[in-house]
Amino acid sequence: MDRFDAMRAFVRVVETGSFTKAAQTLQLGRTRVTELVQQLEAHLRVRLLNRTTRQVNLTAEGELYYPRAVYLLAELEAAEASLSTATDAPRGRLRIDVPSPFARLLLVPALPDFHARYPDIELQIGVSDREVDVIGDNVDCVIRGGEPIEQSLVARHIGDLRFGIHASAGYLERHGVPAHPRELEGPDHLTVGFLRPRTGRTRRFVMQRGEEQIDVRGRHVIAIDDGDAYLAAGLAGLGIICVPEYMAAAPAARGELVQLFDDWRIESMPMHVMFPPTRHVSQRLRVFIDWVTALMQA
Repeated sequence: MDRFDAMRAFVRVVETGSFTKAAQTLQLGRTRVTELVQQLEAHLRVRLLNRTTRQVNLTAEGELYYPRAVYLLAELEAAEASLSTATDAPRGRLRIDVPSPFARLLLVPALPDFHARYPDIELQIGVSDREVDVIGDNVDCVIRGGEPIEQSLVARHIGDLRFGIHASAGYLERHGVPAHPRELEGPDHLTVGFLRPRTGRTRRFVMQRGEEQIDVRGRHVIAIDDGDAYLAAGLAGLGIICVPEYMAAAPAARGELVQLFDDWRIESMPMHVMFPPTRHVSQRLRVFIDWVTALMQA
């Protein structure tokens, strides 16, 4: 038995909550993962996991062993990484998941610079506004907006997105220009709802002008859970939208979008890179985080 392989299998089963998912992320057969965990239990002479047909839970002994196994594996990876000299270029595959507008308008256009700096890093990019299972899907990191909710992930703040309220020129011709944000809740105007992935509720517009602060949901007949489709709905005149400045910049320059309520401030949205705390932060992940942070500040 390779003890470290067995420890990795055990830790991944705990992380994913499943022998099948652990096998997929380790690119091993389920039978092999089961054998490794059984061999580890035989070596330690204790049962680490309680298995049922539906779930896997740690035993009392497993609760004690798991954090130590995580620590030892992290130390091993750190020791192996330290053998590389400071001049070695980071290399290998990095799997990330990012929101679709962020990928289309910010990340992908800047990738030539990233690959010029780090030609030996292969990026696999998932593009979605939906939440992914970072551990179960074996993703190295995700980029998401808003305050971190998932306590099982480490969150690194990389910047903030500034927002504005916009409407298409055609919409304003048909409905008129609202003079106050409260009009968005009245019968004369429509907004496009943006569905939050976790709750399924629509995002509210929290706005402030001097000492006055209002919280507006808006009246909508369409709600969307994808940023690019949300912008497209605004451009199509389906309602007033609240989008990050980087998304509205090009359509506004072409006269397709008009910014409303210039004297009102909308709270910025923090952006984070999030990754599992039980994974060693590889050199390739570290340079990517540094690079995307600089990209956000540019």
